[in-house]
Amino acid sequence: MFRTAITTFCLLLLLIVPSVPRAVEVNDIDAGTLELGVILGEPTGVSVKFWTTWETAVDVGVAWSFRRHGHITIHADYLFHNFNFFKIEDGRLPVYAGVGGRLRVEDDDTRIGIRIPVGAEYILEAYPFSVFLEIAPVIDLVPETGTELNGGLGFRYIF
Repeated sequence: MFRTAITTFCLLLLLIVPSVPRAVEVNDIDAGTLELGVILGEPTGVSVKFWTTWETAVDVGVAWSFRRHGHITIHADYLFHNFNFFKIEDGRLPVYAGVGGRLRVEDDDTRIGIRIPVGAEYILEAYPFSVFLEIAPVIDLVPETGTELNGGLGFRYIF
C-alpha cells in the first residue's frame, strides 16, 4: 500500500512538473519556502523540506525500507547549506550537512537514532523543482547502539 502511494505520487509529479512555469525564482528561496517530493533509495518515501532562512532548512521524511522484512522510517533533520561551494550558470547547487533524528519501526523492533545527512541539491532555474542526492549515516541509540547508512536520489516541487 505504501509503495503504491509513493509510486503514484512520483508519477503525478513527473507528469505535472514539466508543464508548470517557474513560480518561485531561485534567489527567492528564503524562510517559508516549502518543497515536497520523494526520495528514492534506502529508504524510499516522501520528502518535505521547509526553509527556515536562506541557508537553513528542516527536512522531514516518511519512508519505507526494503531491507530484511521491511520497515517504516521517519526522520527530521536540521540542514545548513553552502551556496558558494559550486558556482553554476543556471539555477543553484548548494551543498548541505546537518543533524537530526530517526525513528525506525519494524514489527516489534523500534529504534531511535541520530542522522547526519550530507548532500547536494540542484535548484532548477526554469521550473519550481529541485533534485538532490544525499547520504546519511545513522547511529541508533535506543534500544541498543548500532549503525546504518541511509541515502538516495530525490526530487521535490518548490511551492
